[in-house]
Formats: sequence, structure tokens, C-alpha cells
Amino acid sequence: MRLTHNQAILLMVVVTLMWSTAGVVTRHLEAARSFEVTFWRSAFTVLSLLVILPVFNGPGVFAKIRKADKVFWLSGLCWCGMFTFYMMALMLTSVANVLVTMALGPLLTALFARVFIGHQIPPRTWIAIVVAGIGIGWMYGSQIAGGQLLGTLVALGVPLSGAANWTFTQHAHARGHDVDLMPAVLVGAVLSCLITLPLALPFQATGHDLGLLAGLGLGQLAIPCVLAVMCAQVLKAPEISLLALLEVPFGILLVWIGANEAPNSAVIVGGALVIGALTTNELFGWRARQ
Repeated sequence: MRLTHNQAILLMVVVTLMWSTAGVVTRHLEAARSFEVTFWRSAFTVLSLLVILPVFNGPGVFAKIRKADKVFWLSGLCWCGMFTFYMMALMLTSVANVLVTMALGPLLTALFARVFIGHQIPPRTWIAIVVAGIGIGWMYGSQIAGGQLLGTLVALGVPLSGAANWTFTQHAHARGHDVDLMPAVLVGAVLSCLITLPLALPFQATGHDLGLLAGLGLGQLAIPCVLAVMCAQVLKAPEISLLALLEVPFGILLVWIGANEAPNSAVIVGGALVIGALTTNELFGWRARQ
């Protein structure tokens, strides 16, 4: 199915709203914690993708995995890092801390591309990196005293994994080989299950918890990931980056309304610097390309 440009924009907004539900859902878990939460969400994502992928990619999708090269498996490992660090961070610190830290992804990706594959970084992006760094430093400084620094450091693993993933796939693309991202997502979810299973035992999740985590695996991860790939076939990279930033306000508002978890002043100030730097950078870049 080929989307129009307006349909892709609207669908991408829906995708970011679906992504942003993880924080508020985890705040309503009864007994599941830490690695068990990560394991169950990844497990339900695997089950969902085993059904969804053949529908969208055809019955030969699993054969592609068996024949995949090392870049594909590196991409899967990066997806594993994103899934695992994200859920662990949500259990260690506030949703706002996690989402603002994750928003560093585009800037870290630019740095990785500069260091590892020689991409040039325009001055506007260097300025955005400095401003966003100040915002994150402001957040981190307040959390040293508040005891939430560990969770935010764990959350930093999400954009680092994403930046590594983009660097691997872009390097492969430059050499004439494109990585099929959706099967790599499945591999990442499987690896996340395998890594967290020993640490998740003994299971403590109630039936209520399993229902919520099944909803996350299907509705917060598997379905929106497939939809995002569809949107990426129509939208340009700056459009995707800007629309993906909606996950930050959506997530903060949902957990504020649904779980009474209000962001503190340091997160508001630091987050404003990060989001402002990213938005300005992408808008100026888009205008320059136009």
C-alpha cells in the first residue's frame, strides 16, 4: 500500500502516539519489574512480528534472516539494545527523563556518522549538539542529587544504540547493500528475550501485568514499527525526525494525566533546550535542502 504524503504525516503522528504509551502503561503494572518487564514486552513483540512480518514482507521473510550477513545481525543487536535499555530505564527513572534523553538520537547519529563514516556535520548541527548537551547536562546535574542518574544513564543507551544502528546500515547502503529493517527488529526482540530471561526469573508478573505488557508488545512496538517503515517510504528523513519528536510531549502528557507523574523543572528546562535545538536544526536543514 502506497501512502500519500498527507496520509504518511498523519500516520506518523499516530505512530509516535503509540510509541509514547510505554511510560504510562508501565506505571500501572502490579508486580512485574525491571528485567521481567523487558522480557515480556520483547516476547510479545516477537509473537506479534511472527504474524505481522509475513503479511507485510511475504512468506520468504524468514528465509532472508537465515541468509543475512553480519551487518544485518549487527543491526539486530542494536535493536536489542534499544528495546532493552528503554524498558529498563523506564523502571529506574521518570518517563520525562527517558524521553528527553532518547531525543538525542539524531545528534548522536550525526556524531557517529562523522567519526566512523566521514560524514560532514554542518555548523548548525554543531550548534544544536552543544545546546542539547547543555540541556542534558542541566538534567543530569539535578539528578545526581535526586538519585535518578542511573536511570537516565541507562536511557542514554537507547540513542547510542540507534546511532550505531544507523551508522551500520548507512555504511552498508553506501557499499550497495541495504539492510531489511523489519526482520532486524524481530532479531532484536529475540535477542532481548534471550538476554533478559535469566535475569527476569523468577517471574512475578500477574495476569493484569501480562495483559498490559502484551499490549505494549503489539500496540506500542510491533505495529508502530511496521507503520513507521511504511511512512519512511514516503516521508523524507527530516520529516521523520521532526514528527518522531512528538513522542516526547505525548509521552510526558500521557504519564502526567494517566499516572500523575509530573516532570520536574530541571527536565522541563533541559528538555526545552534539547527539543528546541533538534527542531531548529532539522527545520534549517530542511529549508537548506529545499
